[in-house]
Order: sequence, then C-alpha cells, then structure tokens
Amino acid sequence: MKQMIVHCTQHMTRMALLENGKLVEYAAERDQQQGLVGSYYKARVINVLPGMQAAFVDIGQKKNAFLYVDDVLHPHLEKQPAVKPSIETLLQPGQDIVVQVRKEPRGGKGARVTTHYTLPGRWIVFMPFAEYVGVSKKINRESERNRLKGIGERLRREEEGIIMRTVSEDQPQEAVEGDLAFLRSQWDHISRRALSSEVPALLHSDLSIVQRFIRDAFNPERDELVLDSAKAAKEAEVFLGDMAPGGYKPVGLYNGKESIFTAYGVQEQLHRGFARKIMLEGGATLIWDEAEALTVIDVNTAQYTGGASLEETVTRTNLLAAEEIGRLIRLRDTGGIIIIDFIDMEQEAHRRMVTDCLERVISKDRTKTHILGWTRLGLLEMTRKKARHDSTGFVPAICPCCGGTGKSGNWHE
Repeated sequence: MKQMIVHCTQHMTRMALLENGKLVEYAAERDQQQGLVGSYYKARVINVLPGMQAAFVDIGQKKNAFLYVDDVLHPHLEKQPAVKPSIETLLQPGQDIVVQVRKEPRGGKGARVTTHYTLPGRWIVFMPFAEYVGVSKKINRESERNRLKGIGERLRREEEGIIMRTVSEDQPQEAVEGDLAFLRSQWDHISRRALSSEVPALLHSDLSIVQRFIRDAFNPERDELVLDSAKAAKEAEVFLGDMAPGGYKPVGLYNGKESIFTAYGVQEQLHRGFARKIMLEGGATLIWDEAEALTVIDVNTAQYTGGASLEETVTRTNLLAAEEIGRLIRLRDTGGIIIIDFIDMEQEAHRRMVTDCLERVISKDRTKTHILGWTRLGLLEMTRKKARHDSTGFVPAICPCCGGTGKSGNWHE
C-alpha cells in the first residue's frame, strides 16, 4: 500500500511517499516558488550561437534559458531533415517563440527549454505537434500495446501526438478520450494567451507538488493521502474529484500534536536516507558522494559476515546494497552519471543477480534510468535523468569549515 504524507508550513510544502511504510520518494516546494519544469513561457530569442548550435532566450528569469537545436526541430524524429540544419536558419535574435522548461536552472546555468511541447494527463501525455502515438515501454503485453496504440490513432488529430502512460493499461477508450479533451483545452488556453501576452510571459504553470504526485504516483481508489493542513486537504479533494470522478479514497486530515512526519516515521527515514554513510541490514554500509553531474556509491561489508564463504558473503552484501541503492536513488532524486563500486565478485552469475536486483527496484522509478553495465574495473555504471532541483528543504547544510569533505584546510606543523 502507498501512503502520501504531506506536511504544510507557512512557506513550504513537503511530500513523502511511503510504500509499505518505507520512504521511497521525497520532495519539497516553497510557496510562491513553484518549480519551472513543465511550465510554458512566451520568450524572445536574445542570442543565436552557431558554434554551439544553440540559442539563449529570455523567459523572464535571472538567467536566460538555453535552447538547443534539437529542441527546435520537429518532435518526430522521422520528420526531421537528414542533415541537421544550422540553428541560424531556424531562429533569429528578436524572434518571439513559445517554449516549455525541460530542466530547471542549476549552478550558473539557466533553464533548458524546448519547443517539443508536452502536457501530461492522468492516462496520456499530449503532444500538440508530434504526429505519432507511443506506448509506455513498461506495458509488456503486445496485445495491450496494440490496443492502446489503436485507441491513440483513432483519437488524435493529424498533427497531434499521444503517449500512452503505464497507468493507461487496461483502461477503456472513454477514459483516454476524456483525458485528451481536457489536455486539448489546456493547450488551446496556452495558445490564446501566447497571442495576447507581452514578452516575456508565463503562459502556463505546472501543477503543484501535491497535484503532480497525485497525478503521477497515486491510485485514488487504493492509496492513502494524509495532510496536516485543512486548506491543502480541501484543494487535494477538489483535484481528486476532477481526476477521479468515479470515486476516491477519503483524504485524511492529521491533527496530532507531533509533526506529521514524525508520527509517520518520515523524519527518521529522511535522516538515514540522506546521510553520507548509510547502514544496511546486518552491518554493511554505503558511502554516498555526489558532485554536480557524478555520484559515486561505495559498498562495504563492514561488520556483515552472513555467508558460508567469502563469495557468498560478498554476493549477499551486494544484493542488500542493490536493493537499497535503487530505493535511495529514487528517494534522493539522484541524476547524471552514477558509479557503484560493489564488492568484487568472482562469478559472472552473481554479477548478473546484482544487476537484475537493481533493475527490478529501479523499474518502479518514473524517471528514465539506464544501467549501462560493468566496467573493466568492476564498477557498475548507470545514468538517470534529472529535471528538478535537489529535494528543497532537507539537503543537509555543508560545513563552512571543511566544505563537506571532513578535512580541514588549516595545516599545522
């Protein structure tokens, strides 16, 4: 069973997703600072850089947004020219365009934007100009894939594109049709605002953090939603009523004296899950080090001695680690390149067991993730897409003396 626990304060909303009592996702959002990803802007091209095949566009943020040539070409790969054109032939300084944010600003970089527009719904993702129907790769039955593709082809207009989401499996055509009608009306609203707005202008904001998680990770009929704010609970009920008109499990309002995160065991799991050193069952440990685009995870047996032989002990430790790493990557929303230094195993079959275990856990993650395989040094490589900031409101403060390294820069003889 899933539980979605929402803690609301005056300036921040924090959301925790539990699966059978175990914390698997966490996110936070400051009031009045809703994430940019998914939002639409009427923008103006400021600079076009042929050497980078990119342009900078003004969307009204502190930093100009970055628009790459691939995000200007037709969203359907088969409709793109055989030879990629220069971005100078596609965009000119001073030109006004509608863009959607793909990645939030990070470090000294502005947001990354695209003209490959998408509007996610409950059952589908609507793409106004993609001209194709796709089906989630997580739907395995060929007969169901063909059925959903047929529904999409019947419903879409000539220029439109539709992706059938994983949750659309076994859903009737009427449900998909209702979702599509709602998303078309959203796109019409964005288009009308674009015609009448001055540059730069926000045309459409993505949903709030609570609404996003209800839409993407919540089954209204089975899962439990508990909030500690009467206002937020009422807003959630309205959203659920629109999303699941057939009925949903009642929204819970928490009125306890201690924090809702403490009462549901979220706070304790957050402290453990975001630590640099993570203890596993039996005494093994993970050491988790993150740079801007690279995360390194080191697995150690430490005090774990659970096997009859060294190879068995190492394999059991690595399987425990793979299970936890898959959960923590999702919880911490780790993105970029991920290198896992599992303990060396002699048998290829054991390495396959560890990879299969990690793939099974990661299959529950909605964010695109690729396990690339083992390197010659015995490291496991993987990548994970990341669009949003780190989990605002929990990331530990970095020590001003050592910068998080645990080592002082003041050396004495």
